[in-house]
Amino acid sequence: MANAKTPAAPQAPTPPGRKRLRGAGPQLEEYQVILRPLVTEKGTHLSTRHNAYTFEVNPLASKEQIAAAIAEMFNVRVVAVRTQNRLGKTRRFKNRPGKLRNWKKAIVKLHPDDRLEFF
Repeated sequence: MANAKTPAAPQAPTPPGRKRLRGAGPQLEEYQVILRPLVTEKGTHLSTRHNAYTFEVNPLASKEQIAAAIAEMFNVRVVAVRTQNRLGKTRRFKNRPGKLRNWKKAIVKLHPDDRLEFF
């Protein structure tokens, strides 16, 4: 008796995944993109050593929109933008479990000749 393998049944092709287009999404004004600067110990270290500044931004904003908003609002040249989607922490409210909101953080690196002063 031959040890022949039977061919596997053909599988249906998987549908292509949704691709995210750059810049797709709502058009936001500069004051809608940047919500507030994050002045923390780590952020201060980034600004003094690496000329990078941290901001809380609109979760719908793209990196291109963030760079354009920073350049327009502060009149500086943006070199790079890194973003993080931060998950809200779980907290207790009146002896019941709750959750803080999710938010988006952007780390914006500026040209070596440009600086921002928040104080």
